[in-house]
Amino acid sequence: MMPVLCRPAVDVPEHAITLEETLDLARRLHHDHDSLPLALRLISHTEVRTRHLVQPIEKTLSHPGFEERNRVYVEESRKRVPPVVTRALRNAHLTVGQIDAIVYVSCTGFTMPSMTAWMINNLGFRTDVRQLPIAQLGCAGGGAAINRALDDCRAHPGANVLIVACEFCSLCYQPTDTTVGNLLANGLFGDAVAAAVTRSAGGSGIDLERNASRLVPDTEDWISYAVKATGFHFLLDRRVPRTMEQLAPVLREVAGEHGWDASALDFYVIHAGGPRILDDLSKFLMVNATMFEHSRATLTEYGNIASAVVLDALRRTFEAADLQPGARGLVAGFGPGITAEVTLGRWTADDSTPAPPGDRVQNRRRSLP
Repeated sequence: MMPVLCRPAVDVPEHAITLEETLDLARRLHHDHDSLPLALRLISHTEVRTRHLVQPIEKTLSHPGFEERNRVYVEESRKRVPPVVTRALRNAHLTVGQIDAIVYVSCTGFTMPSMTAWMINNLGFRTDVRQLPIAQLGCAGGGAAINRALDDCRAHPGANVLIVACEFCSLCYQPTDTTVGNLLANGLFGDAVAAAVTRSAGGSGIDLERNASRLVPDTEDWISYAVKATGFHFLLDRRVPRTMEQLAPVLREVAGEHGWDASALDFYVIHAGGPRILDDLSKFLMVNATMFEHSRATLTEYGNIASAVVLDALRRTFEAADLQPGARGLVAGFGPGITAEVTLGRWTADDSTPAPPGDRVQNRRRSLP
């Protein structure tokens, strides 16, 4: 049997900002910027109608320093991750004691030890759970987490792996960065927490059959962070929107190695970095644009939520409930490097799967179901 990626749980913060409010803020804050008309046009073309922020916009726009920003990251992560993990476990029909590894993905805050250690100490996970924090793959991190979960299930037969993506992009806002690329980023990125479980056996979702990682040579400086005293400064090269011309052949190659045609699959769960990414992938992969509707919905309703995008697009795929068992599909995350993390699998439905017997841990403080 193949490991199964089960239904994700996703949550966005309660503070929301609309496209109209974002444009008004840009006009007010950068009224004397020479490239303001261009920036406004680019933000309007993102198709992002609403984004959610971990703090009210007034606090988001202030910069109390990197130390305080990171303190907020830790505080909000510890508050918002547990309920999402609880729902993901329930979706997979598992208990906290039946998780054997945790893959935690985030590029918007830093802790050492990782949040995985805090989760083990506070949420009831066993002390022998394998920990894999991923911090530097950016938006590709969601796809990488799925791939590493599959690797773990293959290396440890019978294992169940929890994936958590926690991204508070708004904590990386830098008021002194006024390049057009940063003004665009200020209207593109949003905050979210997502989680999903990969079961070694049973469950409903995607039977994971093959994974692959690819890096486009000589593109290290296309997406990056400049780490300064004020924190993470996001750098976005103008060439990034054109990356699908290089990455579409990668998807064809990976699918072809599996005997599949990447242009003729039944579903696609794609990282939506922006509308140009999806439009170009449709063009170069020769796939009808409607096949990316769930990824586009994530972009429209939440913005680019970094590593959490693929998990939210998968959540929407579940909610659509229009796939038959055996349907073939592709999951892909794209990010710095330029890196592509790709997974192939078939849809499977097994809602009768019970939780495996024998919870292997006693309850600890704040333990989850």
